[in-house]
Formats: sequence, C-alpha cells, structure tokens
Amino acid sequence: MRPQILVVDDEPGVRKALDRGLRAEGMDVAVAADGPTALRLARTGSFDAILLDIMIPGLSGYRVLQELRSAGVATPVLLVSAKDGEVDQADGLDLGADGYLVKPFSFVVLLAQLRALLRRAAPGTARGRIRLGPLTIDRGARTVRYDDVDVPLSPREYTLLAALATRAGTVWTKQELLDEVWGDEHAATRNVVEVYIGYLRRKLSAAGAEGLVRTVRGHGYQLGGAD
Repeated sequence: MRPQILVVDDEPGVRKALDRGLRAEGMDVAVAADGPTALRLARTGSFDAILLDIMIPGLSGYRVLQELRSAGVATPVLLVSAKDGEVDQADGLDLGADGYLVKPFSFVVLLAQLRALLRRAAPGTARGRIRLGPLTIDRGARTVRYDDVDVPLSPREYTLLAALATRAGTVWTKQELLDEVWGDEHAATRNVVEVYIGYLRRKLSAAGAEGLVRTVRGHGYQLGGAD
C-alpha cells in the first residue's frame, strides 16, 4: 500500500505544495491546519509518518507530539520549524520526534528525511494498530476487533477494510478501491467491489458495527460512525 502521510501546517500554500509534491512521489496525503485536528487524525495510528509544524494554532506541535507519545502512538514524526536553535531541536527530540527540519527547506531534503523515517520504522510501529472508536485493526497480526468482539474476515475483506480505515471519513470511489485492493487482477470489475462491501458489512454488523461502512450515493464508500 502507498505510504500514508499526515501533513500539519497552518500555511495553506505549504500544505498545498507538500500535498502535491508527496502525491507525485507515490504517497497518500492528509492535511491538518491546527493542533486539535492534527491530534484527532494522528491518534488513529493510521499514518506511516507525520510532518508536524511546531507553530500551529490550538495546540503547538510540541504539545501534539507529547499527547501522541503519551497515548502510545509511535508513528514517526518529523518536526518542522523556523526555529533552528540547538535547544529547540533537543526539546523536540526529547519529546519523541524522529527528526527535525528547519524552515525554509528544500523539498528534496524533506523527501529524503521522510523516506529515511519510513525505512527506519520498526515493523508493527507505523503499520501497527488503527483505532477508530471501538474499531481496532491490527495490521501486524491482520486482525479486526469491534468493541472487544473479534471480526473474522477473509484476506480480501480485511484488505478492503484496512484501505477504508487508512482514510477514515474520506470517500473512496469504486475504481480507487479496485486499484488498491485488487491491483492488476484483470478479471476484477467494479461490481466485485460492491459484492465485497456487502460481505464486509454483514460481518461488521454481526459484531455490532452496523452502518460503519457508508455508501455516499454517486461517489463511493467511506468508513465512519466509529465515534
């Protein structure tokens, strides 16, 4: 699966440029403009790495990082700041950052640091557990639980749910799911997506997760309702 990156910066131009640049490098990107939004998204554990600006409204990047580490979220974090002092960098690293990048920076340097973080991420760390309310997806063990009830899924159903969960709240089109879950299987059509969505819904409903996978008419499917 493509690396899932969370970009946190309060400057719209920076967010747009990083979103466009990282997607061009084969990564999926979610963005946040403030601390509370960043913390809410990052606490799901669904990202492979986070680019976190320190000076953001609501909660500082330092505070977001501290809250994540206190909650046991081990997603690699690359702090980004206009502050280049040794004390600032030491503070960030002491709080659990995996790297520190000083503004202004070149995209080439950022990309190199980000790829280094992704390479160093220990198995079961970045791609560990996704938690969305009562729903827990353990990507290491490839297991799913809802409110402490095991949800037995076939390999294909699991991959479909994991894909939806990596961008919870975002609408996936049938074609996007087909590309992500079935890849180069030439016999697969968009109809198979509908079939497996039905399988997945029935198994989730049996575990008490009725309505977790939603149909957005005319667009596709999204994962929600796990609050």
